[in-house]
Amino acid sequence: MEASTLSRSLASFSFSPRFCIAQPKRNPLSLATRIPFLHHCRHFRSQTPPFSVPHSLPEQITNNAPETSPAPSPPPLLANWTPPRTLWRGISALILAGQVIHRALTFRVHRRNTLQQLDRVGPRSLGVCLLTSAFVGMAFTIQFVREFTRLGLQRSVGGVLALAFARELSPVVTSVVVAGRVGSAFAAELGTMQVSEQTDTLRILGAHPVDYLVTPRVIACAIALPFLTLFCFTIGLASSALLADAVFGVSIDIILESARRALRPWDLISAMIKSQVFGVIISVVSCAWGVTTLGGAKGVGESTTSAVVISLVSIFIADFALSYCFFQGAGDSLKHANG
Repeated sequence: MEASTLSRSLASFSFSPRFCIAQPKRNPLSLATRIPFLHHCRHFRSQTPPFSVPHSLPEQITNNAPETSPAPSPPPLLANWTPPRTLWRGISALILAGQVIHRALTFRVHRRNTLQQLDRVGPRSLGVCLLTSAFVGMAFTIQFVREFTRLGLQRSVGGVLALAFARELSPVVTSVVVAGRVGSAFAAELGTMQVSEQTDTLRILGAHPVDYLVTPRVIACAIALPFLTLFCFTIGLASSALLADAVFGVSIDIILESARRALRPWDLISAMIKSQVFGVIISVVSCAWGVTTLGGAKGVGESTTSAVVISLVSIFIADFALSYCFFQGAGDSLKHANG
Protein backbone atom coordinates (compact mmCIF):
# COMPACT_ATOMS: atom_id res chain seq x y z
CA MET A 1 0.00 0.00 0.00
CA GLU A 2 2.80 2.36 0.93
CA ALA A 3 4.75 1.38 -2.20
CA SER A 4 1.86 2.23 -4.48
CA THR A 5 1.34 5.54 -2.75
CA LEU A 6 5.01 6.37 -3.17
CA SER A 7 5.00 5.56 -6.87
CA ARG A 8 1.96 7.76 -7.48
CA SER A 9 3.59 10.68 -5.70
CA LEU A 10 6.74 10.29 -7.75
CA ALA A 11 4.73 10.22 -10.96
CA SER A 12 2.84 13.37 -10.00
CA PHE A 13 6.15 15.06 -9.11
CA SER A 14 7.72 14.26 -12.51
CA PHE A 15 4.85 15.19 -14.82
CA SER A 16 2.91 17.87 -12.96
CA PRO A 17 2.78 21.23 -14.74
CA ARG A 18 3.84 22.97 -11.57
CA PHE A 19 7.19 21.23 -11.55
CA CYS A 20 8.03 21.73 -15.28
CA ILE A 21 10.42 24.51 -14.31
CA ALA A 22 12.92 21.82 -13.53
CA GLN A 23 13.38 21.32 -17.27
CA PRO A 24 15.21 24.08 -19.20
CA LYS A 25 12.99 26.23 -21.34
CA ARG A 26 13.84 26.64 -25.00
CA ASN A 27 14.04 30.07 -26.48
CA PRO A 28 11.63 30.21 -29.44
CA LEU A 29 13.88 32.70 -31.22
CA SER A 30 16.80 30.30 -31.10
CA LEU A 31 14.48 27.68 -32.51
CA ALA A 32 13.62 30.04 -35.30
CA THR A 33 17.26 30.47 -36.13
CA ARG A 34 17.45 26.74 -36.73
CA ILE A 35 14.12 26.50 -38.59
CA PRO A 36 14.02 29.38 -41.09
CA PHE A 37 10.46 28.93 -42.27
CA LEU A 38 9.10 29.74 -38.81
CA HIS A 39 10.00 33.39 -39.36
CA HIS A 40 7.09 33.64 -41.76
CA CYS A 41 4.56 32.02 -39.44
CA ARG A 42 2.11 34.60 -38.06
CA HIS A 43 1.41 32.54 -34.92
CA PHE A 44 5.08 32.29 -34.18
CA ARG A 45 5.63 36.05 -34.54
CA SER A 46 2.78 36.73 -32.12
CA GLN A 47 4.29 34.36 -29.53
CA THR A 48 7.85 35.62 -29.82
CA PRO A 49 8.92 38.18 -27.17
CA PRO A 50 9.65 41.54 -28.80
CA PHE A 51 13.00 42.10 -27.04
CA SER A 52 14.30 38.57 -26.54
CA VAL A 53 17.31 38.67 -28.89
CA PRO A 54 20.01 36.11 -28.28
CA HIS A 55 23.60 37.20 -27.90
CA SER A 56 24.68 34.89 -30.69
CA LEU A 57 23.06 37.03 -33.43
CA PRO A 58 25.18 39.61 -35.27
CA GLU A 59 25.35 43.10 -33.85
CA GLN A 60 23.91 44.82 -36.92
CA ILE A 61 20.61 42.96 -36.53
CA THR A 62 20.10 44.47 -33.05
CA ASN A 63 20.24 47.97 -34.50
CA ASN A 64 16.64 48.89 -35.29
CA ALA A 65 17.46 52.31 -36.80
CA PRO A 66 16.43 52.56 -40.50
CA GLU A 67 19.31 52.58 -42.91
CA THR A 68 19.57 55.60 -45.18
CA SER A 69 19.80 54.49 -48.83
CA PRO A 70 21.99 56.62 -51.11
CA ALA A 71 20.27 58.88 -53.58
CA PRO A 72 19.91 57.30 -57.04
CA SER A 73 22.36 58.68 -59.56
CA PRO A 74 20.85 60.27 -62.66
CA PRO A 75 21.05 58.14 -65.83
CA PRO A 76 23.58 59.08 -68.49
CA LEU A 77 22.52 61.54 -71.14
CA LEU A 78 22.45 59.04 -74.06
CA ALA A 79 21.60 55.90 -72.05
CA ASN A 80 18.21 55.33 -73.68
CA TRP A 81 19.04 56.80 -77.11
CA THR A 82 19.13 54.45 -80.07
CA PRO A 83 20.75 55.78 -83.26
CA PRO A 84 18.57 55.74 -86.39
CA ARG A 85 19.06 52.78 -88.64
CA THR A 86 20.00 54.97 -91.59
CA LEU A 87 22.76 56.59 -89.52
CA TRP A 88 24.56 53.41 -88.57
CA ARG A 89 24.01 52.04 -92.05
CA GLY A 90 25.71 55.13 -93.45
CA ILE A 91 28.61 54.62 -91.06
CA SER A 92 28.84 50.99 -92.14
CA ALA A 93 28.93 52.12 -95.78
CA LEU A 94 31.90 54.40 -95.03
CA ILE A 95 33.70 51.59 -93.21
CA LEU A 96 32.94 49.22 -96.08
CA ALA A 97 34.30 51.73 -98.61
CA GLY A 98 37.54 51.97 -96.63
CA GLN A 99 37.89 48.20 -96.57
CA VAL A 100 37.31 47.99 -100.32
CA ILE A 101 39.93 50.66 -101.02
CA HIS A 102 42.44 48.86 -98.79
CA ARG A 103 41.84 45.53 -100.53
CA ALA A 104 42.00 47.09 -103.98
CA LEU A 105 45.34 48.76 -103.21
CA THR A 106 46.77 45.54 -101.77
CA PHE A 107 45.42 43.48 -104.74
CA ARG A 108 43.26 41.27 -102.53
CA VAL A 109 40.63 40.86 -105.25
CA HIS A 110 38.76 37.74 -106.32
CA ARG A 111 39.42 37.89 -110.07
CA ARG A 112 36.88 35.33 -111.23
CA ASN A 113 34.04 36.93 -109.33
CA THR A 114 35.15 40.37 -110.54
CA LEU A 115 34.90 39.28 -114.18
CA GLN A 116 31.45 37.84 -113.59
CA GLN A 117 30.21 41.07 -112.01
CA LEU A 118 31.84 43.13 -114.77
CA ASP A 119 29.92 41.17 -117.39
CA ARG A 120 26.75 41.68 -115.39
CA VAL A 121 27.14 45.42 -114.93
CA GLY A 122 28.52 46.21 -118.40
CA PRO A 123 27.22 44.20 -121.38
CA ARG A 124 24.00 43.05 -119.73
CA SER A 125 23.06 46.61 -118.81
CA LEU A 126 24.04 48.16 -122.13
CA GLY A 127 20.72 47.65 -123.92
CA VAL A 128 18.48 49.33 -121.35
CA CYS A 129 20.99 52.18 -120.92
CA LEU A 130 21.11 52.88 -124.65
CA LEU A 131 17.34 52.74 -125.01
CA THR A 132 16.82 55.13 -122.12
CA SER A 133 19.49 57.53 -123.39
CA ALA A 134 17.98 57.60 -126.90
CA PHE A 135 14.52 58.58 -125.72
CA VAL A 136 15.86 61.11 -123.21
CA GLY A 137 17.87 62.69 -126.03
CA MET A 138 14.86 62.91 -128.33
CA ALA A 139 12.68 64.43 -125.59
CA PHE A 140 15.42 66.96 -124.84
CA THR A 141 15.68 67.81 -128.54
CA ILE A 142 11.96 68.56 -128.83
CA GLN A 143 12.21 71.12 -126.04
CA PHE A 144 15.27 72.97 -127.36
CA VAL A 145 15.39 72.78 -131.16
CA ARG A 146 12.00 74.47 -131.66
CA GLU A 147 12.91 77.44 -129.50
CA PHE A 148 16.38 77.81 -130.99
CA THR A 149 14.97 77.64 -134.51
CA ARG A 150 12.54 80.48 -133.81
CA LEU A 151 15.42 82.59 -132.53
CA GLY A 152 17.57 81.79 -135.56
CA LEU A 153 20.17 79.87 -133.57
CA GLN A 154 20.20 76.64 -135.56
CA ARG A 155 24.00 76.48 -135.45
CA SER A 156 23.98 76.43 -131.65
CA VAL A 157 21.65 73.42 -131.34
CA GLY A 158 24.38 70.81 -131.69
CA GLY A 159 26.62 72.53 -129.15
CA VAL A 160 23.87 72.79 -126.56
CA LEU A 161 22.88 69.15 -126.97
CA ALA A 162 26.48 67.95 -126.84
CA LEU A 163 27.28 69.92 -123.70
CA ALA A 164 24.08 68.83 -121.97
CA PHE A 165 24.69 65.17 -122.77
CA ALA A 166 28.39 65.19 -121.95
CA ARG A 167 28.22 67.11 -118.70
CA GLU A 168 24.93 66.03 -117.14
CA LEU A 169 22.50 63.80 -118.97
CA SER A 170 24.70 60.86 -119.94
CA PRO A 171 26.35 60.17 -116.55
CA VAL A 172 23.18 60.82 -114.55
CA VAL A 173 20.85 58.80 -116.77
CA THR A 174 23.30 55.90 -116.94
CA SER A 175 23.75 55.91 -113.18
CA VAL A 176 20.01 56.00 -112.52
CA VAL A 177 19.46 53.01 -114.80
CA VAL A 178 22.30 51.06 -113.21
CA ALA A 179 21.08 51.92 -109.70
CA GLY A 180 17.63 50.57 -110.51
CA ARG A 181 18.84 47.47 -112.30
CA VAL A 182 22.14 46.47 -110.69
CA GLY A 183 22.08 48.22 -107.31
CA SER A 184 18.77 46.65 -106.32
CA ALA A 185 20.10 43.23 -107.34
CA PHE A 186 23.23 43.72 -105.21
CA ALA A 187 21.19 44.70 -102.15
CA ALA A 188 18.74 41.81 -102.58
CA GLU A 189 21.46 39.19 -103.09
CA LEU A 190 23.62 40.24 -100.16
CA GLY A 191 20.54 40.75 -97.97
CA THR A 192 19.36 37.22 -98.68
CA MET A 193 22.82 35.84 -97.97
CA GLN A 194 22.97 37.76 -94.69
CA VAL A 195 19.54 36.59 -93.54
CA SER A 196 20.23 32.96 -94.45
CA GLU A 197 23.67 33.13 -92.75
CA GLN A 198 25.59 32.36 -95.94
CA THR A 199 28.09 35.10 -95.12
CA ASP A 200 28.93 33.26 -91.89
CA THR A 201 29.50 30.13 -93.95
CA LEU A 202 31.99 32.04 -96.09
CA ARG A 203 33.91 33.04 -92.97
CA ILE A 204 33.98 29.44 -91.78
CA LEU A 205 35.34 28.35 -95.16
CA GLY A 206 38.12 30.93 -94.90
CA ALA A 207 36.80 33.46 -97.47
CA HIS A 208 36.20 36.99 -96.22
CA PRO A 209 32.83 38.37 -97.43
CA VAL A 210 34.35 41.74 -98.33
CA ASP A 211 36.96 40.08 -100.55
CA TYR A 212 34.55 37.68 -102.19
CA LEU A 213 31.30 39.66 -102.40
CA VAL A 214 31.79 43.40 -102.01
CA THR A 215 35.11 44.29 -103.64
CA PRO A 216 34.34 42.62 -107.03
CA ARG A 217 31.02 44.47 -107.27
CA VAL A 218 32.56 47.85 -106.47
CA ILE A 219 35.38 47.39 -108.97
CA ALA A 220 32.97 46.19 -111.66
CA CYS A 221 30.74 49.26 -111.27
CA ALA A 222 33.71 51.64 -111.21
CA ILE A 223 35.08 50.17 -114.46
CA ALA A 224 31.86 49.57 -116.41
CA LEU A 225 29.98 52.85 -115.82
CA PRO A 226 32.44 55.17 -117.68
CA PHE A 227 32.16 53.02 -120.80
CA LEU A 228 28.39 52.86 -120.50
CA THR A 229 28.36 56.65 -120.22
CA LEU A 230 30.34 57.05 -123.45
CA PHE A 231 27.97 54.72 -125.30
CA CYS A 232 24.96 56.57 -123.92
CA PHE A 233 26.44 59.91 -124.95
CA THR A 234 26.96 58.68 -128.51
CA ILE A 235 23.48 57.20 -128.87
CA GLY A 236 21.79 60.18 -127.25
CA LEU A 237 23.50 62.70 -129.50
CA ALA A 238 22.84 60.57 -132.59
CA SER A 239 19.13 60.22 -131.83
CA SER A 240 18.87 63.96 -131.20
CA ALA A 241 20.52 64.76 -134.52
CA LEU A 242 18.24 62.37 -136.42
CA LEU A 243 15.10 63.80 -134.81
CA ALA A 244 16.20 67.41 -135.45
CA ASP A 245 16.84 66.63 -139.11
CA ALA A 246 13.62 64.64 -139.63
CA VAL A 247 11.18 66.89 -137.72
CA PHE A 248 12.63 70.40 -137.51
CA GLY A 249 14.74 70.51 -140.67
CA VAL A 250 18.06 71.16 -138.98
CA SER A 251 20.80 69.36 -140.91
CA ILE A 252 22.75 66.60 -139.24
CA ASP A 253 26.01 68.12 -140.51
CA ILE A 254 25.22 71.43 -138.79
CA ILE A 255 24.45 69.70 -135.51
CA LEU A 256 27.57 67.55 -135.56
CA GLU A 257 29.82 70.46 -136.55
CA SER A 258 28.37 72.60 -133.79
CA ALA A 259 28.88 69.77 -131.28
CA ARG A 260 32.50 69.32 -132.39
CA ARG A 261 33.24 73.02 -131.90
CA ALA A 262 31.57 73.22 -128.48
CA LEU A 263 32.99 70.09 -126.89
CA ARG A 264 36.33 70.03 -125.14
CA PRO A 265 38.27 66.94 -123.97
CA TRP A 266 37.60 67.94 -120.36
CA ASP A 267 33.86 67.60 -120.94
CA LEU A 268 34.17 63.91 -121.74
CA ILE A 269 36.77 63.33 -119.03
CA SER A 270 34.51 64.95 -116.43
CA ALA A 271 31.62 62.75 -117.58
CA MET A 272 33.74 59.63 -117.07
CA ILE A 273 34.90 60.81 -113.65
CA LYS A 274 31.31 61.51 -112.63
CA SER A 275 30.11 58.11 -113.78
CA GLN A 276 32.95 56.40 -111.96
CA VAL A 277 32.08 58.18 -108.71
CA PHE A 278 28.41 57.31 -109.24
CA GLY A 279 29.30 53.67 -109.79
CA VAL A 280 31.24 53.53 -106.53
CA ILE A 281 28.31 55.15 -104.69
CA ILE A 282 25.79 52.68 -106.13
CA SER A 283 27.85 49.59 -105.34
CA VAL A 284 28.97 50.63 -101.85
CA VAL A 285 25.49 51.74 -100.73
CA SER A 286 23.81 48.64 -102.16
CA CYS A 287 26.33 46.26 -100.61
CA ALA A 288 26.28 48.06 -97.24
CA TRP A 289 22.48 47.99 -97.11
CA GLY A 290 22.54 44.32 -98.10
CA VAL A 291 25.00 43.11 -95.46
CA THR A 292 23.11 45.00 -92.71
CA THR A 293 19.75 43.40 -93.51
CA LEU A 294 17.63 42.15 -90.60
CA GLY A 295 14.21 40.56 -90.33
CA GLY A 296 13.94 37.87 -92.99
CA ALA A 297 12.18 38.36 -96.33
CA LYS A 298 10.53 41.59 -95.22
CA GLY A 299 13.90 43.01 -94.24
CA VAL A 300 15.34 42.07 -97.64
CA GLY A 301 12.59 44.00 -99.43
CA GLU A 302 13.02 47.03 -97.21
CA SER A 303 16.80 47.00 -97.67
CA THR A 304 16.47 46.78 -101.44
CA THR A 305 14.05 49.70 -101.65
CA SER A 306 16.07 51.81 -99.24
CA ALA A 307 19.32 51.06 -101.08
CA VAL A 308 17.92 52.29 -104.40
CA VAL A 309 16.46 55.45 -102.84
CA ILE A 310 19.66 56.32 -100.97
CA SER A 311 21.73 55.63 -104.09
CA LEU A 312 19.63 57.99 -106.23
CA VAL A 313 19.73 60.77 -103.64
CA SER A 314 23.49 60.34 -103.24
CA ILE A 315 23.95 60.46 -107.02
CA PHE A 316 22.13 63.78 -107.32
CA ILE A 317 24.05 65.29 -104.40
CA ALA A 318 27.37 64.11 -105.80
CA ASP A 319 26.41 65.41 -109.26
CA PHE A 320 25.83 68.89 -107.88
CA ALA A 321 29.12 68.87 -105.97
CA LEU A 322 31.16 67.61 -108.93
CA SER A 323 29.51 70.01 -111.39
CA TYR A 324 30.25 72.92 -109.07
CA CYS A 325 33.91 71.86 -108.89
CA PHE A 326 34.40 70.99 -112.57
CA PHE A 327 32.51 73.76 -114.40
CA GLN A 328 32.63 76.72 -112.07
CA GLY A 329 34.76 78.83 -114.40
CA ALA A 330 33.42 77.53 -117.74
CA GLY A 331 31.10 79.65 -119.83
CA ASP A 332 32.53 80.27 -123.28
CA SER A 333 31.89 76.91 -124.92
CA LEU A 334 28.93 78.11 -127.05
CA LYS A 335 31.01 80.90 -128.53
CA HIS A 336 32.91 78.31 -130.52
CA ALA A 337 29.72 76.45 -131.50
CA ASN A 338 28.50 79.31 -133.73
CA GLY A 339 31.70 79.25 -135.74
